[in-house]
Amino acid sequence: MAIEQHKSFENGDSNGLQALEESLLVSHSSDCEGCEKAVKRSESSLWMVFICTLVAVCGSFEFGSCVGYSAPTQSVIREELHLSLPQYSMFGSILTIGAMVGAVTSGPIADFIGRKGAMRVSATFCITGWLAVYLSTGALSLDSGRVLTGYGIGVFSYVVPVFIAEIAPKNLRGGLTTLNQLMIVTGASISFLLGTVITWRNLALTGIIPCVFLIVGLWFVPESPRWLAKVGNERGFLVALQRLRGKDADISDEATEIREYNETLQSLPKAKLLDLFQSKYIRPVIIGVGLMVFQQFGGINGIGFYVSETFALAGPSSRKSGTISYACLQIPITIVGAMLMDKSGRKPLIMVSAGGTFLGCFLAGVSFFLKSHGLLLEWIPILTIFGVLTYIAFFSIGMGAVPWVIMSEIFPIHVKGAAGSLVVLVNWLGAWAVSYTFNFLMSWSPSGTFFVYSCFSLLTIVFVAKLVPETKGKTLEEIQATINPTRKGFETLS
Repeated sequence: MAIEQHKSFENGDSNGLQALEESLLVSHSSDCEGCEKAVKRSESSLWMVFICTLVAVCGSFEFGSCVGYSAPTQSVIREELHLSLPQYSMFGSILTIGAMVGAVTSGPIADFIGRKGAMRVSATFCITGWLAVYLSTGALSLDSGRVLTGYGIGVFSYVVPVFIAEIAPKNLRGGLTTLNQLMIVTGASISFLLGTVITWRNLALTGIIPCVFLIVGLWFVPESPRWLAKVGNERGFLVALQRLRGKDADISDEATEIREYNETLQSLPKAKLLDLFQSKYIRPVIIGVGLMVFQQFGGINGIGFYVSETFALAGPSSRKSGTISYACLQIPITIVGAMLMDKSGRKPLIMVSAGGTFLGCFLAGVSFFLKSHGLLLEWIPILTIFGVLTYIAFFSIGMGAVPWVIMSEIFPIHVKGAAGSLVVLVNWLGAWAVSYTFNFLMSWSPSGTFFVYSCFSLLTIVFVAKLVPETKGKTLEEIQATINPTRKGFETLS
């Protein structure tokens, strides 16, 4: 129509000119209305993505609740169930054994029954575990429940961030995935706080609540469209993607991109664990495994699992105030860390974080050293609380999240599965070793325990300075070229 009017104008028809002007005005008005409608559709479609994310991070909150459970309950559980120190140390640390198994099996489960199915399985294990803890009359049932919840959070640790990353638009993916770590910290902090005011059995029941919200919420959200495309469910893939982007949104480009990505993945060779020890992968393996070793052997799970007893050891009056302060500090500091990650860079952030954890452990070690020699006794509780809070604050801004970010960036795409499994296994093994030995080390020497952890923080700084590349703002090819300077970037992807 506009072309015909344009030809009429060229032929000298004044009516054609008037008609063309009217047509352009109408067209411009329609375009403006279309833009406004597109913006509204975009805003409305984001609600489904946000709802999906909120449902998924109930699993992250559950993760934090399980991790935080043992800290405020140690003395009362030991007293009521007559547990020895080794028995309670087993109860606290056996969570990581279950999580280790859950993390290793989470990938196959999520690939076989879907992301939503894996989250339902995980929630079921956690509910069963919490009920076993609630009904416990001895060490066996207590440990059984703890293993079951551990398995559940091991699956959550994989499937929640994967689900969020797969449903989120590109411009929101980074921000939404940081909610995973934030909700873990929030769950742990709330568990710490509730543990100071309710019984250990009732605290176990509160762990069921996020699982219930998750199971109910999953009925109202779509499955990951990328998983549906991967398993060949074309109709389900398109329906899920349309629900996530809005009923009037054009999903053709994104759908094509997802299909092409799946085809690329299928064409790449599947890496085995032994392949990781080839010369072109050995440096990223050393970096990934090393970061997890230093993260864990800096003492985080020992200090976090039994923080209330650590404060109590410094002075009975420190238990409640120290635990509450610890819980309240984690959430805002984790938010600060998430904001700094893309501004300061990975490498400086983790080095500053390790420097802070060294300072915190050193101060806590000094406080217990002074106590053992009967010096400045009135300052011991304050110095201990300040040292532990300094430790957790600096850990939360870098050492907690950055190793996972770097791990996701340093491996070529076709070995990420095998490499990720290895790194996660090392992480959970370290978590178990530290959480199980913490009470024994504290019985040996509280000051010595914190001095040992402070030494690992110093070694972390040296390790990062010498071996870890800066990955901020770099493509995968650029990162690979930095790690393997003698090879071209594309060669590391082949």
